[in-house]
This record gives sequence, structure tokens and C-alpha cells, in this order.
Amino acid sequence: MRKTVHNIEQLPTKRIREVNDYIEFMLQKTEDDLITEGLQQLASSCYGFDLLNDEPDLYSINDLRTKEALF
Repeated sequence: MRKTVHNIEQLPTKRIREVNDYIEFMLQKTEDDLITEGLQQLASSCYGFDLLNDEPDLYSINDLRTKEALF
């Protein structure tokens, strides 16, 4: 780690900005990967959509209407 910092300090300002831009890109990619992994784990878990089973039925078959009934 110290070697990396030392090497960066040897670069001209323009190159340091490029390194910083790349680091920011890698941090964003890492964050995106973590979010994606979390979503995949949630979706693949057997509990992922169980909350939908606990939802009350708000509508019944009697609430359906045909298009003709609307006019």
C-alpha cells in the first residue's frame, strides 16, 4: 500500500487526476456489484417474495368488468 501511495506521489498532477478518476470508477463499480449481489440473494432466497403471500386480497372476481360494461 505504501508503495502504491509513493508511486502515485511521483506522478504529475494530470496523471494523479487520471488515477483518481479510475479509483472513483472502481469504487462505484464495487458498490454496484454489492447491490447486485444483494438483490440476487434476496431474489433467490425462499423468503424473497413471501411477503406477497401475506398481502390481503383487495379485489375479487366481482370487481372485474368487461370493456363493453364501461361504455
